[in-house]
Amino acid sequence: MKKTVLVSGGAGFIGSHVTVELIEAGYDVVVADNFSNCDRTCYEGVKKITGREDLPLEVMDFCDLAAVKALFAKYPIDAVIHFAAYKAVGESVAEPLKYYKNNLTSFLNVLEVAQEKGGCNVLFSSSATVYGEPDVVPVTENTPRKPATSPYGNTKTMCEDILRDTVKASDGKIKGILLRYFNPIGAHPSALIGELPRGVPNNLVPFITQTAIGKRECLSIFGNDYPTPDGTCLRDYIDIVDLAKAHVFAVTRMMEGKMKQGCETFNVGTGRPVSVLELVNAFEKVNGVKLNYKFAPRRAGDVTAIWADPTLANTEMGWKATRTVEETLKAAWAWEKHLAGK
Repeated sequence: MKKTVLVSGGAGFIGSHVTVELIEAGYDVVVADNFSNCDRTCYEGVKKITGREDLPLEVMDFCDLAAVKALFAKYPIDAVIHFAAYKAVGESVAEPLKYYKNNLTSFLNVLEVAQEKGGCNVLFSSSATVYGEPDVVPVTENTPRKPATSPYGNTKTMCEDILRDTVKASDGKIKGILLRYFNPIGAHPSALIGELPRGVPNNLVPFITQTAIGKRECLSIFGNDYPTPDGTCLRDYIDIVDLAKAHVFAVTRMMEGKMKQGCETFNVGTGRPVSVLELVNAFEKVNGVKLNYKFAPRRAGDVTAIWADPTLANTEMGWKATRTVEETLKAAWAWEKHLAGK
């Protein structure tokens, strides 16, 4: 019998790519989203890629406990992948209560209902922000977490702790995996789904592609005086499809009883540091496009350098990032052109 995975926030950038990979791996998927940070573009794209015109979609808010209870009553949910959260660092600094209320309440509701239903496999979408400005790079899963530099980052740390404590108290009924993402970029090779920010992008690659296509006048690179080889920040940019596949490995690990403890943590990155300027140059080269960019002052809260040691995910889950930066940036540009009808 097929297993059913609920993807909260499943119509967004990461959620839509994860939904594709889950379906292609043989899972039944229920997509749930309140469309507060996306539209139906990627959900419709997922249906085209997978040929699943009947893909269940529940338009709902995970902060509504009654709606979460109704959802679990309607479907035989074996696992939840939780993406439903606000994610703009700057906005979280300006509106901390909005972030704490949404990001914590939505996750608490999922866990409360999972507990009421007698247990569940829960995969939490965490982030490398929990490591702050690390003392040593690359970071492993044992690298100490640092105090968060934003309310957004703090909600990730708090939700990690909430899941750990819930698993510990559940007598094995709730199992959890924390996936700490680094910098997801790119789009599906079909160019039917990708990153679609509302308003001004908070992430680098959509800003690059929007500048290349003429939506934005100029790309600002924040800081060129960091203690790095070219003065710009170093990051671990991971292809969105590679990242999505990691979720399939993690869910399967939970379903097949292969976990070594009730709650496990994995870094999902490539292990290869790439600077902001290197990424811009690679985009220009691989796509034959000249970008209008300028250097701007450093941005508050930006970490100088962080990248993953993905050894644990490689050896324990059997997952490995395989796509090159060039492939990823080609896909990102194809997606931007698709959106523009070019």
